[in-house]
Amino acid sequence: MKRVRRRHPVRNFIFFMFLLVLGMVAAVGAFFGVKGYRMYQDALSQATVEERVDAVRGRSDFTGYSEMPQFYIDAVISVEDHRFMKHPGIDPIAIMRAAWTDIRERAFMEGGSTITQQLAKNLLFTEDKKIERKAAEVFAAFDIEEKYSKEEIFELYVNTNCFGSGYEGVFDAATGYFGKFPSELTDYEAAMLAGVPNAPSVYSPDVNLELANQRVRQVLQSMVRHQVITQEEADQIQAEVYHAYP
Repeated sequence: MKRVRRRHPVRNFIFFMFLLVLGMVAAVGAFFGVKGYRMYQDALSQATVEERVDAVRGRSDFTGYSEMPQFYIDAVISVEDHRFMKHPGIDPIAIMRAAWTDIRERAFMEGGSTITQQLAKNLLFTEDKKIERKAAEVFAAFDIEEKYSKEEIFELYVNTNCFGSGYEGVFDAATGYFGKFPSELTDYEAAMLAGVPNAPSVYSPDVNLELANQRVRQVLQSMVRHQVITQEEADQIQAEVYHAYP
């Protein structure tokens, strides 16, 4: 007579709990996905993405992609979203990493936002760290990626960023902090401006030059890590930092 194998009670319980958690995650995701979509549609009802983009491009201080140093472009992408040129608007790897950090810290610490999502926030939403806003960013990011090239997305992003000390956009920041047009920035200055938007009230050189220089080191090391520059090049730029700002 063939024996029927029975699942161990503990294994049954674990399997059941796994399915329950999986179902809850799916339900929560669907709930906030719906709320996020509604938030996105509400923002569009006030002004479309195209209208908002036209308003940014119509500013007298708008800086085009070709007017920025390549080093600045590379620095921003390295430190903010190194898969920017490859992903479709969201970065699943960054999202999973951020979700794990949030779970570990038991707080909404990171969002895994791409440059495209951050542009969506700048154009359409507020700074509030709400899950539904993150979902709304995803819908907006896909829409933006469909309508604009990566170069256009990048230039819109840096033209709508906050750089601290009342400066909005890369032109304001370059002229305000260094008295230069963006195209005239040194590698050090470009690295500093690449790092400031992460926390403008902390990394603004007008607020704390020491922390601003520390942030430059982080940006340069990110560029080394992603093989944009060598360690020797980073060291040379870092030496210029202390020469320029003793």
